[in-house]
Amino acid sequence: MALSLCLVLFGFDGKNINVLIAKSNNPDFKGQHFLPSRNLNAPEDFKTVSFEMFEILFGYTPALIEQLKAFGDVKRSARGRVVNIPHFILVKTSDFLAEEWEQHGMHWCPINKVPKLAFDHNDMIEFARERLERRVKRRPVGFKMLPPEFTIGQLIRLYEIAIRKKIDKRNFRKKLFKTDLLKDLDKKADGKSFGQQKGSQLFSFNILEYREMKKGGYPFQF
Repeated sequence: MALSLCLVLFGFDGKNINVLIAKSNNPDFKGQHFLPSRNLNAPEDFKTVSFEMFEILFGYTPALIEQLKAFGDVKRSARGRVVNIPHFILVKTSDFLAEEWEQHGMHWCPINKVPKLAFDHNDMIEFARERLERRVKRRPVGFKMLPPEFTIGQLIRLYEIAIRKKIDKRNFRKKLFKTDLLKDLDKKADGKSFGQQKGSQLFSFNILEYREMKKGGYPFQF
């Protein structure tokens, strides 16, 4: 039995939640798409390898990468029994070292338009997406994916994609502004940033307020 590890990386580009995928140049899988992956040697540690893979793609060390369940169906690989351990993390698409890795076939794909991938990588993306859907309903994890300055429209768009349904925008705003999770930056979008409508109010996430809020229970649910 062999072991492998892949990264399920979700990033928001201002309009869409995307997943990072790659196009294979391997003769056996040429033209197929797959998640960033690596085969493991027996002594290698999952956590160490996942961090190494991430650092190569993004150029920094993340605070946390979450290990998902093992995918080990007997028929998942034509080369024999291979168990894959996907690891999941939310990122900003702008942090990806695109100039270095796009030449190797790596690119962002909208999460709602993912093609048929090699092996069972589509199942891994769906498993991670279900995890994201549950998380955003309990914690403001989506803010990790937003740019430092964002509009309410971008925030709503992110959460609608994450939970896979339309949000009552009026109620959303009402509940949101009852908290101090957002900092009003007292400036307007110039329309140059992807997904930001010109003239829309800009905000940033108040991480200190969120930390205080967690002590008494997180009251803002989507």
